[in-house]
Amino acid sequence: MHSFGFRANAIVTFALTILAVICAMTSLSDNLNVPSPTADIKVLNINWFQKQPNGNEEVSLTLNISVDLQSMFTWNTKQVFVFVAAEYETPQNALNQVSLWDGIIPSKEDARFWIHTTNKYRFIDQGSNLRSKDFNLTLHWHVMPKTGKMSADKIVMTGYRLPDEYR
Repeated sequence: MHSFGFRANAIVTFALTILAVICAMTSLSDNLNVPSPTADIKVLNINWFQKQPNGNEEVSLTLNISVDLQSMFTWNTKQVFVFVAAEYETPQNALNQVSLWDGIIPSKEDARFWIHTTNKYRFIDQGSNLRSKDFNLTLHWHVMPKTGKMSADKIVMTGYRLPDEYR
């Protein structure tokens, strides 16, 4: 006859195995979702563009950000972290990224939004590389699931240019 401890161990091991299999299956089922996010970012105004005394250049932008990330949300999505970055090239670096705005989207109901804002974080370049510079605005997102691995993607919007002169 088996002891109580042996039987309890067998039941707990079986239950944890079933739980692990269910978590793995549900996490894999989330891969069947093919999201189709949309975004549109417009630069409405360059509020100021200046050279600081230390030689760095800084820009303040007014942005319209229109986003629909509802297709990202499934039963397994806990939240989505989203941010807008300005991306440009300089002679020293092939890719410079400066975060301008970010947010956390906790639910599907909040995943479609439109905001009119200035950049939340400072758009600074260490040097004099921004005058007449072409740059992209990129919407990045990181989907944080309840179980499984985190995923990330982005939408790149091109065609933005900084002025020739400081304002």
